[in-house]
Amino acid sequence: MSAADVSQCAACGKGGDCLKSCAACKLVKYCNVTCQKAHRPKHKNECKKRAAEISDEALFKTPPTNEDCPICYLRLPLCESETKYQACCGKMICLGCDYGDAIARRSAEENCPFCRTPAATSDEEVIKKLEKRIDANDIIAMRTLGQYYFGGDSGVSQDLNKALELWHRAAKLGDAISHNQIAKTYAYAGVEIDMKKAKYHLELGAMGGDVPARCNLGLIESQSGNMNRAMKHY
Repeated sequence: MSAADVSQCAACGKGGDCLKSCAACKLVKYCNVTCQKAHRPKHKNECKKRAAEISDEALFKTPPTNEDCPICYLRLPLCESETKYQACCGKMICLGCDYGDAIARRSAEENCPFCRTPAATSDEEVIKKLEKRIDANDIIAMRTLGQYYFGGDSGVSQDLNKALELWHRAAKLGDAISHNQIAKTYAYAGVEIDMKKAKYHLELGAMGGDVPARCNLGLIESQSGNMNRAMKHY
């Protein structure tokens, strides 16, 4: 039964335009909180089952595809290591175009393959470019600077709280990879170990199209003995 089929309060039977659907399952409606609480013992099992089904429908739905490389217009690879971020213009390009530009240049001078801006010559310049992109709400710049703070790389001191702050900000703006970074931090390398939070962010990352997050969910399910769910992730 869908929410659209329900025209009466599941507890008292009253109808009307002010009925509100159960937030978890959407199967029934209530006229107020009192009716919802009164009906809870009868509805609990059905609600829990349907809520789990809704969660799985979202979790295993085909994720969005990557954008195209702005140079060759081919779909960007799923693997992050096969792409390169340009902090000067905020473009993500495929390594094929980056390599092709290097071959065509045939000189020691390195410019951005997209906007032709000269490459940064110091860590300080790289950080300034990333911070400028972050001011423009560039989620990849947030994720990248977060990685620098996490590892203490490119001239910044290690700061796990700052890394998490940047990843959370990027994740809220839709960056699936940042969800996976947050999950790994909560799982085994962060300021606190919280497996519930880790799995939550893995699920958001997987739904957003991050392959490592999906793989990690499969690993968690296989270690728990849930091989059918693990294979669905794999």
